[in-house]
Amino acid sequence: MQRRELFKSLTKPFKQNNEFIIIRPPYFENEEDFTTGCIKCETKDCATICEEQIIVIQDDGTPILDFSNSGCTYCDECAKACNNDVLKIENLKNINLIFSIDTAKCMSWNSTMCFSCKDPCLDNAIEFTAMFKPIIHENKCTSCGFCISVCPSDAIKIIKG
Repeated sequence: MQRRELFKSLTKPFKQNNEFIIIRPPYFENEEDFTTGCIKCETKDCATICEEQIIVIQDDGTPILDFSNSGCTYCDECAKACNNDVLKIENLKNINLIFSIDTAKCMSWNSTMCFSCKDPCLDNAIEFTAMFKPIIHENKCTSCGFCISVCPSDAIKIIKG
């Protein structure tokens, strides 16, 4: 792989089951604002300021989230850094996703003690029956994505919200 191909591959949308999922930062009002405002941006400060390094810029110049290595802390920094008013703090909302657990892949659902998804969940949205069979409560989940990167069996799936 050439160096250029490597860097280009890093800016692809989040991939799950060989399907790309476009996940936007949580501070926008209209999807159309990305195509009009972000392509004018030369600095891409939203991506460089992200402490979790989950904001990547696509080939079209728009930001997306990649939960492969971390999740969103809703820290407001990307919205503060946006110079084109695409991301604004007053537009903060939960990321529009629903997460589910694939019970066939989940180690806990298959009699192996594993709390990898529960540990980083600050919202206590993942509940276990005794020490097994976790479920994600949609009403508590903020869709931050921290549970995805830590799951050793790739059992947490994104269902587009």
